[in-house]
Amino acid sequence: MRRNTRTIKLGNVEIGGANPIAVQSMTNTDTRDVRATVAQINRLEEAGCEIIRVAVLDQEAADAIKVIKQNIAIPLVADIHFDHRLALQSLAAGADGLRINPGNIGERRKVNEVVSACKERHVPIRIGVNAGSLDKRILERYGAVCAEAMVESALENVKILQDLDFHEIKISLKSSSVLMSLAAYRRMAAAVDYPLHLGITEAGTKDRALIKSALGIGMLLYEGIGDTIRFSLTADPLEEVLAAYELLRILELRQRGVELISCPTCGRCEIDLISLAEEIDRRVRPMSESLKVAVMGCVVNGPGEARDADIGVAGGRGFGLLFRKGEIVRKIPEGELVQNLMAEIDRFKS
Repeated sequence: MRRNTRTIKLGNVEIGGANPIAVQSMTNTDTRDVRATVAQINRLEEAGCEIIRVAVLDQEAADAIKVIKQNIAIPLVADIHFDHRLALQSLAAGADGLRINPGNIGERRKVNEVVSACKERHVPIRIGVNAGSLDKRILERYGAVCAEAMVESALENVKILQDLDFHEIKISLKSSSVLMSLAAYRRMAAAVDYPLHLGITEAGTKDRALIKSALGIGMLLYEGIGDTIRFSLTADPLEEVLAAYELLRILELRQRGVELISCPTCGRCEIDLISLAEEIDRRVRPMSESLKVAVMGCVVNGPGEARDADIGVAGGRGFGLLFRKGEIVRKIPEGELVQNLMAEIDRFKS
C-alpha cells in the first residue's frame, strides 16, 4: 500500500498523495552552456523525464535558468550549496524548485530570505541529505555515518522550514550503501508525511549502479515508500530515465515504453540470440508505446513460452518465426528478423 503523504506542486507536476511516481534526472552539462543544457533536457523530456535538476555553481548559471526555462516543458530544480544568493537568483530566473539544506546556507536571516521568496512564488524545497556530507556535529554524536544520523540531519532542516511556516517540502536521504539508504528512508517515512525523493547516490558505473539502484529504490517502492525517483548512474542521464521507467513498469506502478523479454541462451539455440536481442532492444527502447516484445531462441518452445507478448520472434537454424500473441505469422530468414519485427511493431501501433 502506498504511503499517504501530503501533496506538493513542482511546476506543473503534482508530487505525493495518489499522484504517479515522478521520474527525475539531472543534467551533466555546464548549466552556463544554455544550448547544450537545453538540448540535453529536450532529449530527456522525449524519453519521459518529468523533473530536471541543474547544478547552480555561480551567478551566471543562475541567470541561465531563465533562458533554459523558455526552451523546456518540464519543471526545473536548481541545485544550491551554501550560497543563499544563488537560490534567490535562481528563483528570480524562474526555477520551479530548489534543492538545498537550509542548515548550510548561512544565518537565519539568509534562510528567511530564501523561504520568503519560495512562499511568494509557491516553489517547493527539497531537503537533500547525503551520507557523504553530514554535519560534523551530528557525526560526532553518532561516531560514524549511519541512517539515524542522516534522518536527524534531515529533521533538523525540516524544523527550520516548519518554524518559518513553510511546508512545501520534499526530502531525500541518499547514501552509496543500499542498506543504509533503506534504513534511513524507512525511518523518515515513519516520522513525517512529506513526499520522499528516492535514490542511491554514488552508485557507480552503469551496470553496477543499475543493480544497486533497482534493488534499493525497488524495495522502497514495493513497500509503498517514495514519490519521485532518480537512478544515479555514471553514464548518460538518458539511461537514468530509461532505467526508472523499466523499474516502475516491473512494479506495475507506471506503464510507459516497450517491455522486452528474451530467453537465456542454451544448447538448443541456433541463432546469434544475444546480438539479435540487443539490436531489437536498442531499437525499441526509445519508444513510448506500451508493448510487450519477445525475442526467443527456440522455434519449438519460443512462441508458446512468450504467448503473452504482443509481438515476438523465435529463432531456428538460419531462420526465425514471427509471432503475435503466441500465434505464428510467418517464417523469415535470420538476416531479416529485425526489420520484419520492427515493421510488425509499426503495424501493431497503428
